[in-house]
Amino acid sequence: QVQLVESGGGLVQAGGSLRLSCAASGRTFSDYTVGWFRQAKGKEREFVAAINWSGISTSYADSVKGRFTISRDNAKNTASLQMNSLKFEDTAVYYCAQRVTVSSRGVYEADYWGQGTQVTVSS
Repeated sequence: QVQLVESGGGLVQAGGSLRLSCAASGRTFSDYTVGWFRQAKGKEREFVAAINWSGISTSYADSVKGRFTISRDNAKNTASLQMNSLKFEDTAVYYCAQRVTVSSRGVYEADYWGQGTQVTVSS
């Protein structure tokens, strides 16, 4: 059974920074790609960032590239998302996900999801 617990969300002014953390249970954390997704009110959930099992390969949505950084610590079964230069449009519930895959059409999906943490950016 995989459980993912996010933390670190909150209210921040535009231009500020937040760091989200994801604590995972289960022995297979280090075997799979981990990612972050977000869902703004009234919108569909969207991919934000992913990092492969070793931490060497990362991918980002164009909207966050250069501002967000994903990382992981397999020894601690944790993943993080450092978010800098936050914008009002980054406001959303952010979800940690495990066993992230990308389809041939470029759609990111995951098998396991956390409960989400709210990030609110004031303009």
